[in-house]
Amino acid sequence: MRRSRYQRLGLGALLSGLAMLWLLLLSACGPTANQLSPAATVTINPAFQASTSPLPTEPPYRCGAWASNNAPSPTAVITIYARLTKNMQGVSGATATAVVHFSSGDTPLTQQPTSDQGGYVRFTLPLASRQPRNVPATVDVTFTNIPGGPASLRCSPAFFTPQ
Repeated sequence: MRRSRYQRLGLGALLSGLAMLWLLLLSACGPTANQLSPAATVTINPAFQASTSPLPTEPPYRCGAWASNNAPSPTAVITIYARLTKNMQGVSGATATAVVHFSSGDTPLTQQPTSDQGGYVRFTLPLASRQPRNVPATVDVTFTNIPGGPASLRCSPAFFTPQ
């Protein structure tokens, strides 16, 4: 049996209508569009710059210590250096003492050198296997009798790690 042209068009129209209805239903399930709110405006008070804190002052007296070899053998003899400065210039005539912090305990060095014209002192340190391999040790150096300066000043420590 042959269908008429109108029957074939009716089926096609029905399928088109169903497809359109399906698309409308799918679009209704999608995300809703949200309107974006404008970004906040940041305002900096010009008085902010006037209220900054002052820069810290650099201390006039400073000192630091270092080892001649940071990776010596456990039986090596190394030198510990230290320098004392006032306004970046070496200070002479100050007495230095040093304490080595081995893993087994602290050992004060018996030497008490006096700083030279450049503010330098040095200590001889025989390690004598007192520090295990791969274990760091530090050395604190303190200056006393500083001409015109503080009663004492402890330096940043020296360090070494036997290899």
